[in-house]
Amino acid sequence: MTTKNELSFLHRFVPASEPGRPPLLLLHGTGGNEDDLLPLGRMISPGSALVSPRGKVLEGGMPRFFRRLAEGVFDEEDVRLRANELADFIADLREVYELPAPIAVGFSNGANIAAAVLQLRPEALAGAALFRAMVPLKDAPSADLTSKPVLITSGTSDPIIPAENAKQLAAQLQADGAIVQHHMLPTGHGLSQADVTLAKAWIEKL
Repeated sequence: MTTKNELSFLHRFVPASEPGRPPLLLLHGTGGNEDDLLPLGRMISPGSALVSPRGKVLEGGMPRFFRRLAEGVFDEEDVRLRANELADFIADLREVYELPAPIAVGFSNGANIAAAVLQLRPEALAGAALFRAMVPLKDAPSADLTSKPVLITSGTSDPIIPAENAKQLAAQLQADGAIVQHHMLPTGHGLSQADVTLAKAWIEKL
């Protein structure tokens, strides 16, 4: 049996205060940490259990969840390795904290690793809210995402993620059976109030 001290990611855990709310797995962006998205989690699903790991890869001292070769160019071998590592962590944390499969809530790099987990280890997640996500794997395997809910929010003026790339990710997940909502918002790469409002409404309907 895995114990809390044996879990493979440094993380924060906030127990549920409202029974029946889905647990959230909070995945930060580049340079973030395990505290960054806790306020977001509380806003979009008050009362949910929250698990927020810190990415293990360092880029110039900034935590990430996988390596990249350049802006928007991912080390796909590392993406696969880290996605499987995160999926194993999810399985262990479910045992330790006695949780059902969580909904991933990821921003930027965190959204990308969540998308990779959906494509490589779909059983690990009950769904995902992906803020500013892009295609993590050019040759992703076919995954059974039948009826898994996925929210994607993208910025029309995002300087990092081309709109077509986000649309391609939405199409890939939909083709695998996910129930995808993709919203293009009049904003850049950062999170906006519209992201929070959409995610809160989306979770309420799960």
